Amino acid sequence: MANLLATKPLKTILNEAHETGEHSLRRALGPSNLIALGIGAIIGTGIFVITGTATAQHAGPAIILSFIFAAIGCVFAGLCYAEFSSMIPVAGSAYTYGYATLGEIFAWIIGWDLVLEYAFGSATVASGWSGYFISLLGDFGIKLPASIAGTHWDEFVFYNNHWENVTKIVPKLRLLGIDPATLPHAHGVFNLLGFLAILFCTLILVVGIKESANFNTGIVAIKICVLLIFIAIGGSYLLGHRELMAANWHPFIPENNGFGQFGMSGILRASGIIFFAYIGFDAVSTAAQEAKNPGKDMPIGILGSLVICTILYILVAGVLTGLVNYRNLNVPDPLAIGIDATGVRWGSLLVKVGALMGLTSTIVVMLLGQSRVFFSMSRDGLLPGMFSSVHPRFRTPWISTLTVGIFVAVLAASLPIDVLSEMVSIGTLLAFVIVCAGVWILRRRNPEMARPFRTPLVPLVPILGIMISLTLMLSLTQITWIRLGVWLLMGMVIYFGYSRSHSRVQRNPGV
Repeated sequence: MANLLATKPLKTILNEAHETGEHSLRRALGPSNLIALGIGAIIGTGIFVITGTATAQHAGPAIILSFIFAAIGCVFAGLCYAEFSSMIPVAGSAYTYGYATLGEIFAWIIGWDLVLEYAFGSATVASGWSGYFISLLGDFGIKLPASIAGTHWDEFVFYNNHWENVTKIVPKLRLLGIDPATLPHAHGVFNLLGFLAILFCTLILVVGIKESANFNTGIVAIKICVLLIFIAIGGSYLLGHRELMAANWHPFIPENNGFGQFGMSGILRASGIIFFAYIGFDAVSTAAQEAKNPGKDMPIGILGSLVICTILYILVAGVLTGLVNYRNLNVPDPLAIGIDATGVRWGSLLVKVGALMGLTSTIVVMLLGQSRVFFSMSRDGLLPGMFSSVHPRFRTPWISTLTVGIFVAVLAASLPIDVLSEMVSIGTLLAFVIVCAGVWILRRRNPEMARPFRTPLVPLVPILGIMISLTLMLSLTQITWIRLGVWLLMGMVIYFGYSRSHSRVQRNPGV
């Protein structure tokens, strides 16, 4: 049992972090690139979809408070990530942090668990990407068949000149008084658009980290501009119609109708839902080995992206609930409903462009994170050596990136991804627990170790991070826990069948 808890020496990890040459990753990312990676991962369906559902069903206009509470919860984990990524600037993120503090078996569990967050997460996003793309083309009169927009488990209805996913459009149709049964129906066959989106993002990542970061930064700039335009148009309209905002914000905290349905419990329930809109900032830490000055830049990237996204979320939520009564926001495109209230006809188009950009950048960052985790696990011997192969010209883990990309593309194109969405959340929260615990443990074991960034108030901050993450994990459904157990059992079979016997730490203890 003792060798299962063998830790990877920090000296070895730091030596790997400072390697140079054609077989090492290129350090090309500055603080702006890292902030853009964080924003790229965080801003996606959370702001464009989840905001409306959480507002209409749980918090009302007080969704603003829910965003603040969720951000505070993320900050505890973010501070711990910032300390680790600055002092151990390698590509493995939570996997490497767990290896250095808790031992190999925990490192394997978290590495295998991160597949849920990054691989399945990007597959889930790609599934939604195709729907937005078809909807956007439909606005320009270009009709694509439903067969290439989803799997055969996905049902579509023809509405407003294009095919829409039934699960997303039915709430809006009911709000408009339209019976979905009266519209043409069709089923998907193979999500070709999602498949191609994944392959395109994969090729961008293979070509180079700097090129990938620049591509992501450009997309992030577009979607931030979309949100700022929404805030500007909506805010300007509300300044001229203050009576509308006063009516829609009254009462600011609707009366409680049962646990989780408005009132303070509703605000907290919405906060738990909104928490998942922040998931993704941890992906910044997977790029630590490609940061120019990780000791300084990694904390800026992680915490900076959290701060920027929190401000944007609060402003968007405030404007949205001022424009539209919260009861009418249980729709798949709440921002489009909001900007339509201002009389701006191209509002729906604006939101679709922003959502499409948001989902694209999320795919890029998630694929980057997964390939870097595989790269680190391969270097440690826990996965076959081919996954740590670095392209001599592009200086990227190209085999790892291509393997992950193809796997995710097939997953997105052929399987019902919706059942895995909660698995993405539980995988992320488990990573948060490991990282927070690791900071606390390492402070006790190596208190004198150089830390370019120090998490304040240790052990209070790590303990709060652990408690919040575990609480949110316990709020997930029983079937999600069962799927997590099955997934981890599959991982144990691989670990004891291959990884343990090939582990560099097991073969060379203390090296």
